[in-house]
Amino acid sequence: MEIMILLIGASMLLAMFFLIMFIRAGMRGQFRDTYTPSVRILFEDEETENSKNSK
Repeated sequence: MEIMILLIGASMLLAMFFLIMFIRAGMRGQFRDTYTPSVRILFEDEETENSKNSK
């Protein structure tokens, strides 16, 4: 039974860490770009030197 308390406590700490990191990312503006994903499909991918040699 004691291990259950330890595991629940550890999972709560891990969940709080991820919640804090998610809120921190939102406050820093990492989710504000709504324009680029909608037009990304319109641009062609640039071929790299490795992909040219493998063909």
